[in-house]
Amino acid sequence: MRILLVEDDAQLGESLEAALRLELYAVDWLRCGEPVRAALGATPYDMLILDLGLPGIPGIQVLRQLRADGQRLPVLVLTARNRVDDKVDGLDSGADDYLTKPFDIAELFARIRMLLRRKGEQKSTHFQAAGIALDPVDRVVNFEGNRVDLTAREFAILEILLRNAGRYVSKARLEEGIYSWGEEVESNTVEVYISRLRKRFGGAAIETMRGVGYRVPG
Repeated sequence: MRILLVEDDAQLGESLEAALRLELYAVDWLRCGEPVRAALGATPYDMLILDLGLPGIPGIQVLRQLRADGQRLPVLVLTARNRVDDKVDGLDSGADDYLTKPFDIAELFARIRMLLRRKGEQKSTHFQAAGIALDPVDRVVNFEGNRVDLTAREFAILEILLRNAGRYVSKARLEEGIYSWGEEVESNTVEVYISRLRKRFGGAAIETMRGVGYRVPG
């Protein structure tokens, strides 16, 4: 799952970005509110984590505009403003949850899981094919009934393939799922991770069509 993080504090932003990646989330980090609408229009995100105290356009204004645009993705507000009136304003403006700074990272992860579960209430949040079962909310993978621990990028590629089981996914689409903005894309990264996944789940679990992409048989 991919998360858009909007936080202007460099130290906190770097820490959150690293922590989210360790939890196997793909994450892109913005330092201000101006590019948020463009980012959400260009990339399918599963959640927005939004600081209210942003330079330029305030976070609360960003939130209101997104809801006015019809954006329905879950929004978790992070802010140092802890007055009841501020919380009410944030929730009334369209936030799905509200977490005040400072906070414990374990609580942040719990709130993320809660919002993602809520998002998936009307559709399956588990993906299964070729003997593989993946839970994107709890970040768990099982193969033929046994749990398999994956790295963040292995998990991200497998999730994309299982979400599209039976359909070929291009190398470029898989690269989008494992690289954040600004990262240098290495030419053979996808091939390396596909090879690792085949070792874990068997060579037949992931098929290749030259010039088209990869797929998990549906």
